[in-house]
Amino acid sequence: MPQQAWSNKRERQYEHIKKGEKKRGASTKRAKEIAARTVNKERARAGESRTSSRSSTRDMSSSRRGGLRSRSGAKGQTKEQLYNQAKRLNIKGRSKMNKRQLLAAVNRKK
Repeated sequence: MPQQAWSNKRERQYEHIKKGEKKRGASTKRAKEIAARTVNKERARAGESRTSSRSSTRDMSSSRRGGLRSRSGAKGQTKEQLYNQAKRLNIKGRSKMNKRQLLAAVNRKK
């Protein structure tokens, strides 16, 4: 999935991440998705992309984060990530919920 907008460095980064995900047992499709998302987030943080989401620029670097905020990590998803997921699931009253309530609502809806 390397894109024309990516530099040689970003293409190398993509291949490296994809290879690492494959080693961890991710499917090829999932490894490509994770690698592309990571590279695009790093591009947004570095100002290399035309547009970037707030979570891409304000959240900690994906390379530093490691697995801290993965779904199975110690602290789980951020409140913003849970809110966005609740929005996609069309959960009512999400704007008034705290992180714990959002997590419970998202888990119930799944």
